Amino acid sequence: MSRTRGIRARLLLASGVAVTIAVTALVVAFNLVLRHELSTAANDRARTRATAELSVIRLQHGSLQVAEAPDAAAVDVPVWIFAGAAAIESPRSGGQLDSAAASLAVHGTGIRDVGDTRLYAVPVVSNSRRLGAVVAAVSLVPYNDTARTALIGSLVLAVTLLAVSLLAARWILSRALAPVAEMTSAAAIWSEHDLDRRFAAGQPRDELGQLAATFDGLLDRITDALRREQLFTAEVSHELRTPLARIVAETDLALRRQRDPANYRQALETVERNAHQLTRIIDTLLEAARASSGQRHGSADAFAVAGRVAQQCAQIAAERRIDLQLSGGPGRIAIDGDLAERILHPLIENACRHGRTSATVDVSRNGSIVTVAVTDDGAGVPESERASIFEPGIVGEHASGGSGAGLGLTLARRLARSAGGDITAEPGAGGHFVVWLPAG
Repeated sequence: MSRTRGIRARLLLASGVAVTIAVTALVVAFNLVLRHELSTAANDRARTRATAELSVIRLQHGSLQVAEAPDAAAVDVPVWIFAGAAAIESPRSGGQLDSAAASLAVHGTGIRDVGDTRLYAVPVVSNSRRLGAVVAAVSLVPYNDTARTALIGSLVLAVTLLAVSLLAARWILSRALAPVAEMTSAAAIWSEHDLDRRFAAGQPRDELGQLAATFDGLLDRITDALRREQLFTAEVSHELRTPLARIVAETDLALRRQRDPANYRQALETVERNAHQLTRIIDTLLEAARASSGQRHGSADAFAVAGRVAQQCAQIAAERRIDLQLSGGPGRIAIDGDLAERILHPLIENACRHGRTSATVDVSRNGSIVTVAVTDDGAGVPESERASIFEPGIVGEHASGGSGAGLGLTLARRLARSAGGDITAEPGAGGHFVVWLPAG
């Protein structure tokens, strides 16, 4: 949740900065345009009054004369009338405005601000000859008051708009990120307590759908990893139980009373045999874990691998008087030789244990597939067990005890499938297993 709040705060900050910049730009632009319009209005007012005064000026005997008094309605707009540089009419305004008006009259035209007053000069022209000037004054106080009021109002409006925008953005972000927070919390809970739960949002149509699909994929991978770990633990427990029990039983029996050296030697040989069995089991389990994660590569000759496994099982075949035969020819496979040995070992060993008189290992290649068929003349696998016999902890109806490696058909099939192959139990008289491996 802290991460979500961090994202929310950053998004809120970004939106706040963006809104602040936009509102500030609008306020500045509005006030600049307003001031320009007010300044233009003041100029228009002064020019209108000065132009109106031109209509009452007459040229008599070579000098300018004012025909009538200014309009009483315009007394708030002081006017100076100059003949040349001499003022023939001026308001009671004071020396500073008089001096500025006289200066404008010399030039005949122009605009000048004196305090809160704007002076606007218009020339008096007759026959293309400038005779004087009319200078009108307009007070800038109402215009400045209007500009100041507009500035304060726009600032208040901007602050209000900014506050409302931030509140709205916070509400929108909270609503928008709420599903993300809920999905994150749900995924965390499911990953600990309910690995089978999924969002199942269907085909992603937006960011939330993509997030749900990502969470579902993540939960699938977590579930798969945990189940592999549970399977690995169950396989370790299942496969190591028998040899460890034999070692404990043998050592306990040997230590109960004093025995002759031959008996101790026999006990140690039994312990050593079971210790080697434990080593093979652990190696196979680790091999299965590496193979499942795609860490094993390489190639080998399936016929040579089958020959090595047959040699390893020769003692069992001899003890049970099983005629173990290897047939076929070379077939290159696209997996490591050690991994291939661990796939074939339980099949060939089971054939030696469960066969009556003979067992055969046949290697052949068919296009991109190399097959290793392991058969024996024993009781075989009932049709009802051909699928279940590959499940962890399942012992076939005709399986017998003994000191086998205990690697199990489950591990053999899992190793074969991790390498891109498979193992199947085929119908027919006796035991008949086929290993399918990718050709190299």
